[in-house]
Amino acid sequence: MWLATDLSLTRQVAVKLLKPSLAADPVLAERFRREAIAVAQLSHPNIVAVYDAIEEKIGGETRQAVVMQLVNGKSLRQLLDEQKRLSPDLTMHIGACVAAALDSAHRSGLVHRDVKPGNILVTPDGRVLLTDFGIAKGLDSDGDDLTSPNVMMGTAKYLSPEQVRGRRLDGRADLYSLGLETE
Repeated sequence: MWLATDLSLTRQVAVKLLKPSLAADPVLAERFRREAIAVAQLSHPNIVAVYDAIEEKIGGETRQAVVMQLVNGKSLRQLLDEQKRLSPDLTMHIGACVAAALDSAHRSGLVHRDVKPGNILVTPDGRVLLTDFGIAKGLDSDGDDLTSPNVMMGTAKYLSPEQVRGRRLDGRADLYSLGLETE
């Protein structure tokens, strides 16, 4: 992730740049592009906004980037590492915000598939945002999400049983992962 300035709108943004070695893989490059398109369709105060997707040829290399809302805060993973234990009120606030973000994504036809503390951002003023829809999958998808059917997608510690078994997913898989974070 890089900090940048949007010169047209004079605001700071976050830029997620796909590594050149990954951009050379057409499947990974297309998955990266699809993430930007999918998340750009979502509009929710608890989901990091995507502003633009860029593909440029620079010196013979194709470079891809996604321009996103800059969130000045820490990941829930960082907070847990620092504080070891969160207050019940903060835990409920984070859980409610992420559940609202997931509800919006699910109503838009997306399953996140990688809900974990590292993908939840918390600002100093208490705003909570879900990020990194890199392996999200459409609920109505017939498997054309560019992920291998023989490879589990997500972070092992937070996978739902149906993810582990390679079964068809719906929003309950994300809710299972969210519940694991609050243990």
